[in-house]
Amino acid sequence: MKIFLTGATGVIGRRLLPIVGAAGQQVTAVARSPSARTRLQRHGVTTIEVDLFNADAVRRAVTGHDVVVNLATHIPSSTLQIFLRSAWRENDRLRRVASATLVDAALAAGVARFVQESFAPVYPDCGERWIDETERIEPVRYNRTVADAEASATRFSQSGGSGIVLRFGGFYGPDAFQTVAMMQAVRRGWAPMPGSPDAFVSSVTHHDAATAVAAALDLPAGIYNVVDDEPLTHREFFDSLAAALSVAPPRLPPPWITPLLGSLGEMAARSARISNRKLRAACDWRPKYASVRQGWPAVIAEMHASTSPEHHAAASSGL
Repeated sequence: MKIFLTGATGVIGRRLLPIVGAAGQQVTAVARSPSARTRLQRHGVTTIEVDLFNADAVRRAVTGHDVVVNLATHIPSSTLQIFLRSAWRENDRLRRVASATLVDAALAAGVARFVQESFAPVYPDCGERWIDETERIEPVRYNRTVADAEASATRFSQSGGSGIVLRFGGFYGPDAFQTVAMMQAVRRGWAPMPGSPDAFVSSVTHHDAATAVAAALDLPAGIYNVVDDEPLTHREFFDSLAAALSVAPPRLPPPWITPLLGSLGEMAARSARISNRKLRAACDWRPKYASVRQGWPAVIAEMHASTSPEHHAAASSGL
């Protein structure tokens, strides 16, 4: 199978590459910088530099591939920037324009399958009720282009291909600045997420997200939630992180904070008890970590290992 991959250097893409490589898949990865292309080529990946907004260039690039996997994002690089609407403009353009351009190119080139990254927390607040893929989505102002990206993948299916939408839960992992910032806040005694203590949050590790993308190479067309097995309430979520950090349970933000955080705060405050049942029924994918109760200690251990002299020696030797 020949895979055309965008977002190869992101937290999901770089975990996906060794998985599909071990399965014998051939990958062409989009990479803009020479250093990124060099790193990818060391792992046996064919690299290409292409403007994802140039329809002719994209069509030429995807020709000859069996699958297009679109993981391209442009997430603001700090906790301060994520609250600035202007910081999301490039991400909006990728979701609205690049996703449509990739679908057009894939259809023109006869590509059989298109996999599109999406975002599960766009569901409305459903309290304690479990949420499946039949629930309508309600993006807020900062991420309304999620619907545009999903519409492109749906159009791919309607045109005769197999379009797959993967709605990922809230990511966490050792190399995400959001995870680091969350840990720093909890160590200071605060939980950096608005909403009721009883509101549910649905998460997924970077590793489990990557294995879900690999599974999507064989899934039936459709929309799938990619979340862990057990969503936790805000109170449980942050208490479990505090326990993993060996610190006291943090204080949750007061209700009046939520409106001050704009549309991002509105979304974060929702109760989203999201089910992964459809994905589990469609393939053999299972999250490595059933919930953050198991995931937090593993992430913290990986972060500690990455700062050890042994880890740096292995990294410098190419292991």
